[in-house]
Amino acid sequence: MPTPRPENEDTVKYLLLGYTPAHAWDPETADTPSEDALAAFAAYRRLEEELLDSGELVATEGLGHPAVGTTLRRTPEGVVATDGPFAELKEVLASFAVLDVSGHERAVEIAARIVEALGEPVEVRPIMGEDFAA
Repeated sequence: MPTPRPENEDTVKYLLLGYTPAHAWDPETADTPSEDALAAFAAYRRLEEELLDSGELVATEGLGHPAVGTTLRRTPEGVVATDGPFAELKEVLASFAVLDVSGHERAVEIAARIVEALGEPVEVRPIMGEDFAA
């Protein structure tokens, strides 16, 4: 059982972006998980509970299929909305998690455990703090 962080400990927020192969994510079957997917999600759920208990997980969500997304762009004529999918992609963004951890090393450690559970790549990116605009 993880030990909750002390309140006064300095932390850094990281965004974990989970990707899945585009060819493996059929929009027709996206709402019907396979046995393997259900087992992976169960392993992830255990990790999620551990990180919630330690106070390191701020939020995590899976994302809908890119085919049901909308992108907005500024053009000379104004803002234009385009329904997805948007491009031929090898991987698509499938999920995200926000961590509040002691540093980059801890964020990477957690991301590695997610990769072990789900079997798909995870990108770790720092979230810019209030001092970015200062």
